[in-house]
Amino acid sequence: MENRVERLHPQYAIRMQEGEGEEEEPVRPGLQRVSVRKSTLDLAQAWAVIGIFTILAFAAIDHASTVLMPVTLAVVVGLILGLAADRLQEFGIPPMATALLLSTVFVVLLFLTANALFTPLTDLAANAPAMLERAEARVLPYLEQHKWLKLSPAAFNSGPMTMDALAENSGTILSTLAANVTPAIVQGLIFFAALIMFLGSRHHIRRALIISFRDRARRLSAIRIINSIETALGFYFATAALLYAVAGLIMTVIAWAGGLSSPIVWGFFTFLSSFIPFLGVTGMTLALAIGGLLTHDNILLGLAPAMGFFAVHALMENLVTPAVMGRRLEINPFVVFVAIIFWTWLWGAVGAMLALPLSLISMAIAQELMPNQKFKPRLPG
Repeated sequence: MENRVERLHPQYAIRMQEGEGEEEEPVRPGLQRVSVRKSTLDLAQAWAVIGIFTILAFAAIDHASTVLMPVTLAVVVGLILGLAADRLQEFGIPPMATALLLSTVFVVLLFLTANALFTPLTDLAANAPAMLERAEARVLPYLEQHKWLKLSPAAFNSGPMTMDALAENSGTILSTLAANVTPAIVQGLIFFAALIMFLGSRHHIRRALIISFRDRARRLSAIRIINSIETALGFYFATAALLYAVAGLIMTVIAWAGGLSSPIVWGFFTFLSSFIPFLGVTGMTLALAIGGLLTHDNILLGLAPAMGFFAVHALMENLVTPAVMGRRLEINPFVVFVAIIFWTWLWGAVGAMLALPLSLISMAIAQELMPNQKFKPRLPG
């Protein structure tokens, strides 16, 4: 039957299978359709190459973190400040002057914030030994009730974490901090220079990326991706900054009412920690619980600031933020959690701050390259 059909219609390859009679695409005269099937070994080899490339890429990112981390942070901050740069350029300010102005304002705000927090943190460090002694006096009686823990005052007065041991190792701690100061200064200078250059040449970089594609369809796709990234980052962080500032003010009031020292510092750290999902909230809740227990003898009264912060944050994240931002910037919480763990492991605290912006960028690219299409599977009849 197949030979007879092929003789009558040599320009078509008709598949005659049981229950099917669909026509395939025409085959040009003189050409023969070749069906190439990859074996399991070929697929394993392809995935092995992808895996080796991924491992080498991560190793390169880790090895070049001294330069790559501040540059990536500068690009993300530049994308967030891009809308403000466009507004300033509408008033006739040159691009490089706009970049220098915005970068200077951003760095000055960081410096003023660090300077404002220096005194409270110094006082906290000076009072740390007394706070540890009070914590030991209050917590140890509760722990001694559990015999299986085998804890006693002698356990806290021996070992590497005693006050005497910390005093003896203070020189090593200071030398370690001093060794990390110089790389931090270099990375700060790289970040400042990269931020100025990126803001000043942002439109040239955008134009070069678009022109690098040959056909019109890919250029339009690149334009949509860049616009989507800038809109997502700018809208998210502008809205989140306002919402988290309100949460910080509420936390300042809660810390003041709860009798905690330096309520402004607690409010500021609430504002910063809210930008790091999961980890920031968890760390802030634990810090408030410890600070409250060290301040008050009553356990419920000591845990009140932590419970108040958790309630405010839950209200913000589950009711206020979705109502303001809608569902267009919704990301899978598991994906965000994995991204935070990965980038924190790779780049530390800066990686934790970059995890959410990089997730938004990846989501914008994925929505353009892999649009949602309804898949209709062929079910057996």
